[in-house]
Amino acid sequence: MAQSLELLLIQFLMPDNDARRQAEDQIKRLAKDPQVVPALVQHLRTAKTPNVRQLAAVLLRKKITGHWAKLSPQLKQLVKQSLIESITLEHSAPVRRASANVVSIIAKYAVPAGEWPDLLPFLFQFSQSEQEEHREVALILFSSLTETIGQTFRPHFADMQALLLKCLQDETSNRVRIAALKAIGSFLEFTNDGAEVVKFREFIPSILNVSRQCLASGEEDVAVIAFEIFDELIESPAPLLGDSVKSIVHFSLEVSSSHNLEPNTRHQAIQIISWLAKYKYNSLKKHKLVIPILQVMCPLLAESNEAGEDDDLAPDRAAAEVIDTMALNLAKHVFPPVFEFASVSCQNASPKYREAAVTAIGIISEGCVEWMKEKLESVLHIVLGALRDPEQFVRGAASFALGQFAEYLQPEIVSHYESVLPCILNALEDESDEVKEKSYYALAAFCEDMGEEILPFLDPLMGKLLAALENSPRNLQETCMSAIGSVAAAAEQAFIPYAERVLELLKIFMVLTNDEDLRSRARATELLGLVAESVGRARMEPILPPFVEAAISGFGLEFSELREYTHGFFSNIAGVLEDGFAQYLPLVVPLAFSSCNLDDGSAVDIDGSDDENINGFGGVSSDDEAHCERSVRNISVRTGVLDEKAAATQALDILTAAHAIFQSHNEGPAKAREILDTVMNIFIRTMTEDDDKDVVAQACTSIVEIINDYGYMAVEPYMSRLVDATLLLLREESTCQQPDNDSDIEDDDDTAHDEVIMDAVSDLLPAFAKSMGPHFAPIFAKLFDPLMKFAKSSRPLQDRTMVVATLAEVARDMGSPIAAYVDRVMPLVLKELASPDAMNRRNAAFCVGELCKNGGEYYGDILRGLYPLFGDSEPDDAVRDNAAGAVARMIMVNPQSIPLNQVLPVLLKVLPLKEDFEESMAVYNCISTLVLSSNPQILSLVPELVNLFAEVVVSPEESSEVKSQVGMAFSHLISLYGQQMQPLLSNLSPAHATALAAFAPKS
Repeated sequence: MAQSLELLLIQFLMPDNDARRQAEDQIKRLAKDPQVVPALVQHLRTAKTPNVRQLAAVLLRKKITGHWAKLSPQLKQLVKQSLIESITLEHSAPVRRASANVVSIIAKYAVPAGEWPDLLPFLFQFSQSEQEEHREVALILFSSLTETIGQTFRPHFADMQALLLKCLQDETSNRVRIAALKAIGSFLEFTNDGAEVVKFREFIPSILNVSRQCLASGEEDVAVIAFEIFDELIESPAPLLGDSVKSIVHFSLEVSSSHNLEPNTRHQAIQIISWLAKYKYNSLKKHKLVIPILQVMCPLLAESNEAGEDDDLAPDRAAAEVIDTMALNLAKHVFPPVFEFASVSCQNASPKYREAAVTAIGIISEGCVEWMKEKLESVLHIVLGALRDPEQFVRGAASFALGQFAEYLQPEIVSHYESVLPCILNALEDESDEVKEKSYYALAAFCEDMGEEILPFLDPLMGKLLAALENSPRNLQETCMSAIGSVAAAAEQAFIPYAERVLELLKIFMVLTNDEDLRSRARATELLGLVAESVGRARMEPILPPFVEAAISGFGLEFSELREYTHGFFSNIAGVLEDGFAQYLPLVVPLAFSSCNLDDGSAVDIDGSDDENINGFGGVSSDDEAHCERSVRNISVRTGVLDEKAAATQALDILTAAHAIFQSHNEGPAKAREILDTVMNIFIRTMTEDDDKDVVAQACTSIVEIINDYGYMAVEPYMSRLVDATLLLLREESTCQQPDNDSDIEDDDDTAHDEVIMDAVSDLLPAFAKSMGPHFAPIFAKLFDPLMKFAKSSRPLQDRTMVVATLAEVARDMGSPIAAYVDRVMPLVLKELASPDAMNRRNAAFCVGELCKNGGEYYGDILRGLYPLFGDSEPDDAVRDNAAGAVARMIMVNPQSIPLNQVLPVLLKVLPLKEDFEESMAVYNCISTLVLSSNPQILSLVPELVNLFAEVVVSPEESSEVKSQVGMAFSHLISLYGQQMQPLLSNLSPAHATALAAFAPKS
């Protein structure tokens, strides 16, 4: 057999494709023979050419994977001995590496079973060899073994650290340094917690030294590996960086601004800054690195790639991402230097810098909302000036910035309509199509929140838009239609005089059938629904049938985006026509069902059926970078279908409306139940059988809406199946949660937070609880453990956010049965009060307030956990509001367990509420109740109470119910203290005093 196998291996390496295919088929047949392992071992030891030895090692790895236990002890010993010989004596680097891959696979089975006790001692000794090749292979093995038998290294952690540090500082071998860097990365992935992880900080100076040396000598690939290590350090939840963040940032900024380096190297450096801004932004603030970063990133916006270079590596694009992320996380620190850069650069002689100025302002609009609003007149001056710049790309950037303002700086931006709209009107006639397109986007965003302010501009606006819709290229017509939709929504009935002309033009678009025109047809279908909402039922209903017919005919054109927008059109029309939509249900329902049942079209065609294909044998060559991976011949992902399915699933909500419509028609309740039954069956089947997460998430959301709209009785017949489907999703066992056939199955604790599906699934539990109350208890008992799996400390932070939020809402709505879970849940929630993530702290504060209703023995722990959230160190207003709500609930449930003399001054100090006004009723009901009962602790704080009540009654965010409540409390104070209150009232502004008097009931 050995001889025939050798001939086949040689034949496989021939350039002749037919010969390779024949050899592959015969090798696959021989691979099933038990004697193939000894034959492969023999070729690994004795074959004359390195390629054959390498191929033998590759095949040996594939044969042994999963079959090690079936080998005899003698054969196991032969394999291990041969591999050690190959690693030690082999002259060919690819063969050594292929053999090292086999060792890592065998170790996965042999080391835990005690079958290879001398492997680690051998590797430690091998890593001390004077031969560069030996040290390199030892490090490669250490790296791969960490992934398979990482636990084995724990007792040797200190020795491994010393070894890696020594190899990282090996000045004699670049290959050893690279291997050391890769090994460090593997160990970082494996070591995620514990005090030992902080020791990796010691590596950072050496990594930086090696990187600088390699950049100086032109070995940029090594520097890139170093940046990959920094990625691991930054994303780790452990405190790995410490003061080293300063040196990492300064090095990354040096590389980012070095024009002589490769684009990929600079991009990696900028990416490090981006990750720091995303994951370690407090460190940037602490070490005063925000301004140094922006002083490099803002000028990079004035750079662009040379012609022919990869746009994904463009420095201006990467720098924009950094600035955007920093603005979202460090707004008050980012706005001043960016505004200063923009103010200076907008006057620069270089048009690239003028473009960078308005680009920077536009980028930070989302994150720096409050600061932008305060300086809105100044930033508008910069942007509107740039809109008149002689350079087209500067005007384009200004149009983009204006669109960002319109999207994020509402409602304040609308108050500047008199200066903004004329500039947009001028830009709509710009000679550049790019400027026009961005101006349509800006107009669409700007008009969304306008009302009657648009009326003076309506005629010139619609004149330009209608002309553009008739005469512009297709791409401009599409953005023009978006702008018309926003104008129609803002103008409402005033749009009616223009509706007829718009509808006439839409008829043209609604019958386009050429492939290149179908996106325009889709936008026209969307606009048709918006115009219908604007002009109303009376005008639309008589003229609607041909439009509906055209929309339905579009389903036969096999363009998913058109079908997606058509489902949205039907949703809009259903809202306009109300019961008049019933006539279209027989036509619309099958289309929605059809889209819901679509295959999403994702396909991965991997050659070969059993083990591997030709390329799967490793594509063996003398190239050091040869890999042993499967070949993916064809990948096809039709994401448009996914959007269509999501839109169709959402459109099925119109059927729930039809459920109500049919109650008043002759068909009666039976027809309504039939419709709901069809919808619920589709949704439940989608939850378990559909392989697209977006569609499953939309199904979950739609079920939540049905429960909220129609109550438990509507879904009671489906609850058993619905609970089973929810349980399947919580266990991550539904069809949409299964890994690809060719991907490794990850351990539960290693998966990333699945925000698409799990956030939607977690909304089901509160919906069940709200509709069922205490009767939800037996169902929650089934769902509790699968839900709590996501609360493990090893899970992503967002998973724990999801769990705590779900528990809080279930506790609120299920009531007393939550008491059975308080002991298991409270430690998690108390821990999350100190989470580094504001959303986690916010949810945890809300949750303890709900749990404390049924867990009074934890009051002391809860108060200690909440106390830091009231201090100046808490940067998030919503967290503080929820902490206030938690304390208020605790007081209302069990006031004798609260030291009111200590707690009330702290509580009043953070009021009024700043952001989460859903806490208003709990907070102000508590305070009012204490006042109305003449509690002596609250009555010692009358000056604070008067000021608080005055703030509450003038707040536009607070409900009249809340204001009436505090008004009653204020009236009670007047009845108690009479004229003694006058000095306090005289300190109020007239507006506050008047409002307070208005809400105080007269005796």
